[in-house]
Amino acid sequence: MRQIARTVVLLVLVAAVAAACGQRGGGAPVTVKIGSKDFTEEFILAEMYALLLEDAGFRVERKFNLGGTPVAHEALVKGDIDLYPEYTSTGLLTVLRESPLADPQAVLEAVRRGYREKFNLEWLEPAQFNNTQALATTPEVSTRYGIRTYSDLAAKAGELRLGGPAEFAEREDGIKGLQRAYGGFVFKEFRQLGTGSLRYEALKNGQVDVVVAFGTDGQISGLGLVLLEDDKRFYPAYQAAPVVRAGLAQQNPKIAETLNKLAPLLTEEVMAGLNWKVDGPEKQEFAAVAKAFLQEKGLIRR
Repeated sequence: MRQIARTVVLLVLVAAVAAACGQRGGGAPVTVKIGSKDFTEEFILAEMYALLLEDAGFRVERKFNLGGTPVAHEALVKGDIDLYPEYTSTGLLTVLRESPLADPQAVLEAVRRGYREKFNLEWLEPAQFNNTQALATTPEVSTRYGIRTYSDLAAKAGELRLGGPAEFAEREDGIKGLQRAYGGFVFKEFRQLGTGSLRYEALKNGQVDVVVAFGTDGQISGLGLVLLEDDKRFYPAYQAAPVVRAGLAQQNPKIAETLNKLAPLLTEEVMAGLNWKVDGPEKQEFAAVAKAFLQEKGLIRR
């Protein structure tokens, strides 16, 4: 009987160690399918998640560049992927279709509750940075027109040309919403420039005076641009976090433990710098940038 008892205890311990190391009971590594949306920051974040989990003993399948939020979210719900980086207010507004919230913690609590109830998905810890929609200009335009805040811009908009994606003119979190919040915001001209680097080229070349941006765009620091202050806090917080299938997370607690270590290290300055290494003149590969950062911080073995 004692021998049987020892054997049972040993088997339990082996199973516990296997689970902690990302392995199934039979010793084979657990496979985690990681997706991403279709832009630089998502590629970097998803690659960081992949490298961290591989270092923790998991097998990873990369399914990056899936498309926008609806495509990535649907892939997660269907089980085509197991996790991907999402933004808190994107989850709240675009997926759950709830009203915006000003407090970042309230946003996080709302998406955690809503995703759990509707989709059986879990949000892990969000990064420190806020990749909210923003407006940027050059130091020259900022000085010439005296614009540092959205209120300043609202008053001077009639003298300025704005560049951004076509939908910005019609979206409730675009010009229409800004007009209600601040007044003004009637520009001399609105140029449709999409969401890629074309916006920044047009700004740099003097074809527009202000562009629609995102808080962690690498070009903001890389080109020395002025990020205008949303002084009435019109835009909510967009913090990135891994969203993972609840069943997988519960069966493999090592996933959350591993990925949550990354969240405190990713500030606006850090994320913008990483983005710039990929999008700027160096044109580094996103996978190399992600790996170098994790190694520098001691989060993965060299």
